[in-house]
Formats: sequence, structure tokens, C-alpha cells
Amino acid sequence: MTITYPDPFKIVVTDPGVYAPQHDSRLLIEALQKTNLAPGRHVLDLCTGSGVVAVAAAQLGALSVTAIDICPRAVRCARANAASAGVRVNVEMGSLTDEPARGSFDVVLGNPPYVPTGPEAAGTEKIPLETGPAWAWNAGDDGRLVLDPLCAAAPGLLTDGGTMLIVQSEFSGVEQSLRDLRSRGLCAEILMWQWVPFGPVLSARAQWLERVGRLEERRREEELVVIRADKAT
Repeated sequence: MTITYPDPFKIVVTDPGVYAPQHDSRLLIEALQKTNLAPGRHVLDLCTGSGVVAVAAAQLGALSVTAIDICPRAVRCARANAASAGVRVNVEMGSLTDEPARGSFDVVLGNPPYVPTGPEAAGTEKIPLETGPAWAWNAGDDGRLVLDPLCAAAPGLLTDGGTMLIVQSEFSGVEQSLRDLRSRGLCAEILMWQWVPFGPVLSARAQWLERVGRLEERRREEELVVIRADKAT
């Protein structure tokens, strides 16, 4: 049977106050399909935004899907996209710190904010409003404002034998994520990677990244990776 998962660039319900799906959403969905982790399993989608990844998990046969976001507009948007797709997704407002109370999941998906954000990067950028709010991508000077606590929380979010899939950029410390996850007893590796042209945020921030030595001059593409972290049974 062929399952058609949602194209992140063709979601039905959008909101200028919600992160617009980009290449990272598509890559995470492709990783979920490639691994065949969803069928018959309980799935948690963190930082769900528009809900496109959660919808994909439901369409791929998850037994249940819970989607979380800190923004009420994102919650409404994700619920609307799930309804439009005809799938059941439990969309709730909440943050990573709330998750231990929800219990553990077989599969945890994460597309957190990961764009480095120094003080020199602010104030002069021209980022389209439809991209979404700044807090949906800004992640501190090293891009790890959410990645660090996510890696720390991973073992508690997963059932024994469970798997976490995280998508992030080369600019936010891929090796650091691998070390953090492994230090907490998970088996972590890079599952997929893809070079993509800069989206609207990195395009606006490219000159700052060049000035601080994090980007080669005139390069306007980044490597996205999906990290797979497995908890032992």
C-alpha cells in the first residue's frame, strides 16, 4: 500500500504567526517514512508548529499522535491541518518541561528552533512575516537553546526500545547533539542529511554568520541532518 504523506510546502491551513514548514520539515517526514517507525506506535511531535509532521505520523499508521507547541496559534493551526487531512492528532499547548507528566512514547519527533542568534544579528534583518515568529527559529548564540534540554530529556521521553528523530542544522552543533545523546545512554547516529539552499531566516542572517566566522563567504546553502537516537530495551 502506498501512503502519501503531506507535502510541507502544500499544507492546507497556514497562519503568519506560525512557523512555515521548510526543508527541515520535509526531511524529518522523509526520515519517519524511511524508518517505518510510526505504524502501530505512540508518537510525540515536539514543537509541532503547523502540525505537518504530526499529520504525517498519523497518515503513516501511528496508533496515537500527540503534538505539542508553546504557541496557541500553532495549536489551532495544527488542529486545523489534522482535521483537514482527516486524521486524529491530539494537539496540546505545552513545552518540553511539561512532557514528563505526559509519560513516555515509542517515537519522539523534534524540529526545534536551532538558528544561531547573536545580538549583532538582530534589528536589521528582513524576514517575511509568513515565515512565522522569531521564537520559532531563534535559539541563542550557538543555536542550542532548545536542543540542549531536548537531548537531556530524551531518555525520559522514550519508552524502552523507543526512538527519537531530531532535525537540525550544521550551524547548531550536530556533533554536540550526538555526544549529549550518547552520554545519556542512547545509541545516536546521523540517519539522513541533505544540502539545501538557505531559507528566509538564514538568508537574512548570512552576512552576520560570515562576520563571526561561522559561514564561508558567499556560501548560501546549509547541511540539514536528522539524528536518530535509540533507547535500549
